[in-house]
Amino acid sequence: MRDRIGRECLYLPSCRLGLYVALRHWCRPGGRVLMSPVNDDVIFFVVLAAGLRPVQAPLDPRSGSIDESAVPEATWRTLDAVVTTNLYGNPDPAPGLRARCDALGIPLLEDAAHAIGSSVGGRPVGSYGEASVFSLSKHTAAKTGGFLTVADPALRNALREARDRLLTPSRPSAELAYALRPYAEASVRGLRLVRAARAVMRLLGMEERGGIRMPLRPGELRRAVAEAPALTPFHSWVRVDMHDYRISPGRARLHRTARLLDRLDDRLAAHLEGTRRLLASPWAAPGTGPVQPLFRVPLLVADRDAAVAALARHRITTGYLYDPPLDDYASGLFTDPPPDPEPARWFARHALPADPLRADRITAVLDAAGVRPAPPPPGAGPAGGPEGGVGG
Repeated sequence: MRDRIGRECLYLPSCRLGLYVALRHWCRPGGRVLMSPVNDDVIFFVVLAAGLRPVQAPLDPRSGSIDESAVPEATWRTLDAVVTTNLYGNPDPAPGLRARCDALGIPLLEDAAHAIGSSVGGRPVGSYGEASVFSLSKHTAAKTGGFLTVADPALRNALREARDRLLTPSRPSAELAYALRPYAEASVRGLRLVRAARAVMRLLGMEERGGIRMPLRPGELRRAVAEAPALTPFHSWVRVDMHDYRISPGRARLHRTARLLDRLDDRLAAHLEGTRRLLASPWAAPGTGPVQPLFRVPLLVADRDAAVAALARHRITTGYLYDPPLDDYASGLFTDPPPDPEPARWFARHALPADPLRADRITAVLDAAGVRPAPPPPGAGPAGGPEGGVGG
């Protein structure tokens, strides 16, 4: 990863823990952080846990990227940091955001969880900020692990110490469960028991998301915010979908992660080819720049829920949906809304994250189901976004 990004790297058990470490190091408690409203709610809770106030950025509705030109000057002057999302691997405008942050004297932190193979401005995503975080749960499918990269290598020891203070000891039961998980998942898929397995999880209270967003629980959240900065009060939110997010990795976990990371270039090549095919479909909004090896390609469909249902009938699960935007989800109690919330709402409502590794199957199902492309967003011109929009 150091060779790939050109920066000093620190391994962590998860990207979310890496972002928390970075926020605590670079941001004073009570600060205001610009972030995307179309993002995983776990990241929203990580920002709150760091004792910070999320400020939702305006978005380009065709790409889901931050629209830096639409951030009011009055808002820029109140910010203490900017956190990018690089949604589905499509890069946020890091060169412009870097220039803004330099002018204001505030840090740029890059969340590159979806963007391990993406680039912008001729440089890898993750090479612009004071720090960036990467997830190995995504492109490598390791389901664990991440990296924190830093521009200043002299900070590595201090950040490692901060990481170590947050880690919990490795447990034999957790390592055994991790080692057996790929075989259990393969068996469930092979026996076509996915729906039955999810029903059992719901019955046992093990499925933490009844819908796209996890329950906010505003009363509990207000009490947790009062205790911030601290990770423990937010544990029930931050751990969702990854209960081992702060566990010290054992030998089996590290061995499997390293083995999968060795295959990353082959995986990125497959994602790049699948992205090309999806961007050629009638539901895509391709840009004019180079195609990226996207983690997911956000197809823009008229009726997203109907498209999800059509795919589910063919045993294709749609994940990484971020609807409603975070300002609608959390309200003004916990975040500042963007100046114009409609572009983010439009994107969240119409974006269908498609796995490039299943490009042909997904396009065949959508075509057979008669899924229509989304209408143009209100006031839209040509496809926008960094270097030309989705995939650009």
